[in-house]
Amino acid sequence: MASREANRPRRAGCVMSDRVNIPVGVRLSSDIEERSDYGRRPFKARVRWTDPATKKRPSLSEPFESREEAEEWIARLVRLASQGVDPKTATMTLAEYGAANMDLALRGLEKKSTDPYSAGWRKRVVPSLGHLSVAMLTNGAVDRAVVSWIGDGVGKSSVKNSLAVLVRVMEQAVRDGLRETNPARVRGWQKLYQQIEDELDDPRALALPNWTALTTLADALVQRSADRYRGWGDVVIFAACTASRIGEVSGCRVGDIDTDTWTWRVRRQTTPSPGGMEDKGTKGNRARPVPLIEEVRQLVSDRLDAVGRDKPDARLFCGPRGGRIATGVLRDATHWDEVVTSLGYEHLRRHDLRHTGLTWMADAGVSLHVLQKIAGHADSRTTERYLHPDQQEITGAGDKLSKHLRSRSGPALRVVG
Repeated sequence: MASREANRPRRAGCVMSDRVNIPVGVRLSSDIEERSDYGRRPFKARVRWTDPATKKRPSLSEPFESREEAEEWIARLVRLASQGVDPKTATMTLAEYGAANMDLALRGLEKKSTDPYSAGWRKRVVPSLGHLSVAMLTNGAVDRAVVSWIGDGVGKSSVKNSLAVLVRVMEQAVRDGLRETNPARVRGWQKLYQQIEDELDDPRALALPNWTALTTLADALVQRSADRYRGWGDVVIFAACTASRIGEVSGCRVGDIDTDTWTWRVRRQTTPSPGGMEDKGTKGNRARPVPLIEEVRQLVSDRLDAVGRDKPDARLFCGPRGGRIATGVLRDATHWDEVVTSLGYEHLRRHDLRHTGLTWMADAGVSLHVLQKIAGHADSRTTERYLHPDQQEITGAGDKLSKHLRSRSGPALRVVG
């Protein structure tokens, strides 16, 4: 056996681990391949097994950053296989597992419940979490999804229905042996809902105070990232100065930028989906023009030169390896939570860059209807939250009205009685 393993062929630039044969009659085998050309995840774990029906030998593989992670993945599949769980089932995404098991998850419910549950699954759960593995879904991922739903203005009953269907699907995963616990049982979300509603009533409180604070944050995030990729800082500055969402920044193409008028036509956003990251229309499916202020024009010009001004479909912003940027990618790559805490902005989330831009524009005197158009708000009451008239301005408005009433151009006085 030793000589046979020693003579096994090895690919150039890679190291193969010893093959592991799984006992107890389960025809499952595994290996770990290490390759220098796999980038940041050089350890590729692979499992193979025999399909009892077709007698074929399907396989699954997954790349990891460390050998320990790869071994843990294999060990988990080995354990589940020994319990009779097909490895393909064990590695299903939440969207795939839900599609295959929704009838079981919703059994016993009346139609008046299944309809809103199904809508919550389709409109919120799958777009937010569907791309994640059932086994890898965490309490933190569910928490962040709930926060994003509330932040997007989803009603309390819709959040409740979305969580309820997720709990049922994950409970089925527990029964199937794919999970030991149900990460969807979020506690205290009603209190969180009220807290976020209060914050949204005063979005100005979430904004960065000034330009220096923004550039300091951008530089700190770049320095904290593993490769010190300047693009992370560019995304942060661009998002704040255009009052845009991270997904919209990721969806920005060269052809969307007009350097004659220095405007950006926001046409799309990049969001997670069951099949990975995908582009779709903006929130509300309305394109909108956004000004590119002088402070970001050099940044934009440099990006245009880097990606090619003659490539209208090229992304203006991407990750260090050319991948699409999502708010979670930005958070993890820059150690966002640690950086903002160290700078004294514990509350700051990626979406607060948008609050920052809108607050600064409101303070600069941008009129309500123009600010609403730049923000893409359907309801002007949402935009009004960024306005902050102080007492002097209110008193001044009264003085202006009094002067207008006394002037010849004012409304004619009407004698009563």
